[in-house]
Amino acid sequence: MANKRNLKKQIRYICGELAVECILSRDYVEGIDTEKMNMLVCEIAELQENSLKNVSFSFDKTPREFESLKAYNKASGAYYRNAYKVFYQEFNKHVASVVKSMNALLPEAQREMNKKIANAK
Repeated sequence: MANKRNLKKQIRYICGELAVECILSRDYVEGIDTEKMNMLVCEIAELQENSLKNVSFSFDKTPREFESLKAYNKASGAYYRNAYKVFYQEFNKHVASVVKSMNALLPEAQREMNKKIANAK
């Protein structure tokens, strides 16, 4: 991770793209349940809000609690790596469940058409 600003931009971009796909599907795919798709857009907005709120972590130890500054930096680095690893895993898991829900809401005819288009490429 380069910095938190870029991470927050990525979260906004991913959630925005998911919401746009839901809205386009809701408006242009025949036979889709619009109410459930609207609820999915709300779920995506909640995912974005919670992810942006939880992107900051703080190491609860101070350098005085370690024998050297090197030991503190090592422990701090390990803490942040693990925290962001867990954050990414949770975010990706939630995105995968949203995509699965989006696909489940598509009518069978549209899913078959999407498979044909994907296989043609």
